[in-house]
Amino acid sequence: MSKRDYYEILGVAKGASEADIKKAFKRLAMKYHPDRNPDDKSAEDKFKEAKEAYEILTDAQKRAAYDQFGHAGVDSSMGAAGPGGAGGASFSDIFGDVFGDIFGAGGARGGSRAYRGSDLRYNLDLSLEEAVAGTTVKIRVPTLVECDECHGSGAKKGTSAQTCPTCHGHGQVRMQQGFFSVQQTCPRCHGSGKIITDPCAKCHGQGRVQEQKTLSVKVPAGVDDGDRIRLSGEGEAGLHGGPSGDLYVQIHVRKHPIFSREETNLSCEMPISFVTAAVGGELEVPTLDGRVKLKIPPETQSGRLFRLRGKGVKSVRGGAVGDLICRVVVETPVNLNTQQKDLLREFEASLNGQKHSPKASSWLAGVKRFFEDMKP
Repeated sequence: MSKRDYYEILGVAKGASEADIKKAFKRLAMKYHPDRNPDDKSAEDKFKEAKEAYEILTDAQKRAAYDQFGHAGVDSSMGAAGPGGAGGASFSDIFGDVFGDIFGAGGARGGSRAYRGSDLRYNLDLSLEEAVAGTTVKIRVPTLVECDECHGSGAKKGTSAQTCPTCHGHGQVRMQQGFFSVQQTCPRCHGSGKIITDPCAKCHGQGRVQEQKTLSVKVPAGVDDGDRIRLSGEGEAGLHGGPSGDLYVQIHVRKHPIFSREETNLSCEMPISFVTAAVGGELEVPTLDGRVKLKIPPETQSGRLFRLRGKGVKSVRGGAVGDLICRVVVETPVNLNTQQKDLLREFEASLNGQKHSPKASSWLAGVKRFFEDMKP
């Protein structure tokens, strides 16, 4: 594909180490990989060019031939791979080789691959009070941890894994079918590049064992339903020395008998008698900080909102403390005796048709206009 100088393509000096070459290729691959540049032929060509240079310069024999004879010394070694120098590997294979140590698979040549452990999720139920004030909770998480007998190698103590004789430690084998070269995962070592002839008795060669892990989770003040807390490295142990995954603690806030929350504001319904609503009064209102007194002005209607500043929640993301919003619900008295009912009838008669019900009066006026408009 490319006749440009391989060192120039990767942007490294001719005497660059393999680590420098790998680092340079990672940088270019992150920039030009087809998965990051869909439908961009130019980026795909640059990725293939960089891959070809990487393939040659990280192979000791091919690099020596290239340094001595240039492209003529390595063109025949590209074989059935053709232009692009991908060596028969698909882009998914390339992605695994290049970004393995970023995402868990340590694509080291001639050795077993290291795989990052899986992330775990734990659902944590909290009361509203705990979520608002913050708390520390101990949790028990079933997870896979590194075997302390073999220290994650999977091999019996005193022994070690052997290089796979089928793939010679590469984890993949190449099959020639006519003009086509097909690369696939080694069927013997399943891509690890190593085989364990004498497995550890405790983990049976897996390198990990199942355990219950107790963790202390610090829940910051102001978390809300649906928030997540990430505990780095507390997930499943990696394979073959790979890093552990993370544990994500998913917050679920239980329904509160009085308050409901919307972002930083709390709200509640406040039932009052129709006498208090009519003549006014003073009520004790619960908040998460304790009780406060609230004055109810005369002629308060059902549904009126009262806002108590600063009695809400301070978000875990910062900002001002929210408010507590109380919605008035005027209750109709129930279970009245005969005397109480008579007193209410006397009260209603005492109104003598005066306009003491503004909403009812406006509603009746609207109904009257509605029917008048319907007349032909």
